[in-house]
Amino acid sequence: MTVISLKSAQVREGLTLPYGEAGYPSGTPVVFVHGLADSWWSFEPLLRRLPASLHGYAPTQRGHGDADRPPDGYAPEDFASDLVDFLDAVDIRRALLVGSSSGGVPARMVAGSHPDRIAGLVLIGVPGTLEDKPAVTAMRETVQGLSDPVPREFVEEFLAGMVARPVARGLMETMIEESLKVPAHVWKETLSGLLEADLRATLAGILVPTLVIWGDQDDFLPRGDQQTILDAIHGARLLTYEGVGHVVHWEEPERVVADIAAFAAERSCEAE
Repeated sequence: MTVISLKSAQVREGLTLPYGEAGYPSGTPVVFVHGLADSWWSFEPLLRRLPASLHGYAPTQRGHGDADRPPDGYAPEDFASDLVDFLDAVDIRRALLVGSSSGGVPARMVAGSHPDRIAGLVLIGVPGTLEDKPAVTAMRETVQGLSDPVPREFVEEFLAGMVARPVARGLMETMIEESLKVPAHVWKETLSGLLEADLRATLAGILVPTLVIWGDQDDFLPRGDQQTILDAIHGARLLTYEGVGHVVHWEEPERVVADIAAFAAERSCEAE
C-alpha cells in the first residue's frame, strides 16, 4: 500500500486547503476533486492503491472537512478558481484531473479554461446536467431546511444513497464524520450554486482527452445523463461499471485506479 502524507496548501490569503498526497515523485501528477460534503478522505481508497506511475493529490475544498470556511464563494466557478490556485500552490505544472460527483463540475471547468495545465480529465459519476432530476430537487428542499448542527440522520441517509453495495465500514464512518463537519450554509450554497449554474455550458470547449466512468446502479444519474457529456466532449470515452452506484471509487477502488493508470499511460505515450 502507498503511504499517504497529510499536508496543507495556502492557495490564497485566508484560504488554506488540506490535502492528501501519495505516490512516487516521478509519477504522473493526478489531482482528485471531491463532491458536495466530501473531503480528501473520499479518495483515500485510491491514494493508498496508486501504482508507481502515478503521484496523487487530493485537496479538500473550501468549507468542507478541515479546510477554511469563507463566508461565501461556493459556486462552481469559485471551486474551479481554487483548483487552479491549488495547482500553483503545490507547483503542479500539468496534471490529470479526476472529478467525482459534483466535483467533476469545477474539474471540467478548469479543463476547458486551462487546457495547457490539464493532461486529461476523468469524470466519475459526474452529472451532465441537473435538470429534470427529481431526486436532486427533493434533496434541495431538504437541504434548504438544514440548520447547524446538521443532523447525523440526514448525513447517514444521504451517504447510504451513494452506493449500491456495502463498502468498508471504516470508510463509511469516516465519510459520515467528514460530512458532519460541513456547516449548513455550505451545504445550501454549494447545492444552490450547482443547481443555478448552466452545467451544459461547463461542458463546452473541453479539448483535453476525457474518460467518463459511471455505475449503472447510480440512483442520481441515468445513462442518458452520461450521454450528454459524451456528446459535448469530442472523443470522450465511457466505462460502465455494472452493479455499481454513484460513488464508483468507493465500491471498486482497485478497478478505478487501474483504469486511471491506463488512461494516464495513454496520455504519456501520445506525448512522446
